[in-house]
Amino acid sequence: MIQPKGFRFALDAGVGTLTLSRPERLNALTFDVYRELREVIDETERHPEIRALVLTGEGRAFCSGGDVEDIIGELFARDVQGLLDFTRTTGALIASIRRVRKPVIAAVNGTAVGAGAVIALACDVRVASQASRFGFIFPRVGLCGADMGAGYLLPRVVGLGRASELLFTGDLVPADEALRIGLVNRVVAPAECLPAAQALAARLASGPAFAHAMTKQMLESEQGMTLEQAIEAEAQAQALCMQHPDFRESYDAWSAKRPIRFAGAPGDFTDR
Repeated sequence: MIQPKGFRFALDAGVGTLTLSRPERLNALTFDVYRELREVIDETERHPEIRALVLTGEGRAFCSGGDVEDIIGELFARDVQGLLDFTRTTGALIASIRRVRKPVIAAVNGTAVGAGAVIALACDVRVASQASRFGFIFPRVGLCGADMGAGYLLPRVVGLGRASELLFTGDLVPADEALRIGLVNRVVAPAECLPAAQALAARLASGPAFAHAMTKQMLESEQGMTLEQAIEAEAQAQALCMQHPDFRESYDAWSAKRPIRFAGAPGDFTDR
């Protein structure tokens, strides 16, 4: 793995935890952090020992978006092509989170606004602290509310009406409201946020990695399909899963009345 700046990576029992580590800047993103975070997420695909990912922030923020000093000021010196290069870079990070075939859990420990809100949105599951709040604040600074894929992802999570309101107004959404509208999966006490996300990630890491990868692929691919196409795609995906050793292992374990030992699972099963 590369040695990143602005965030840390740790691996434990199949769970890779990425922690944004610029707490003095509310974990604001720099040009380097955008690029390196994307590179690390892409690289995890080549490491089968990493079976699930957790994204979180250090301190009182998850991520406050792009750094005003290191990014915003510099953008005024760029021409149109330079600006497009930057916006494509930010979107590439979101594409990586959606593309990686491992479950990605956001442990939203605090404020998640701008790019930080979209990063959390791009994760498969969001565990939020009671102290967290979310804001797609782009229109507050005269920018399009639909940025980095937010216009694609947010309606699929909270519905078109709520997404439209959030992307037009840039309003901040507290944790309890985020739970009510389905923006997050669960809300926990601040001290429990990261442990709860890691516990869920560990549960998934001990499960069938091939099947999880297929599930994530189907959830992504089926959004552009008709029902008939989706049924056919799932039929093909399930047939592939039935050929994987994990399917036979689950049957053998059931027959022998013993725990299932999925291929490559961490902990007691790593030597299988």
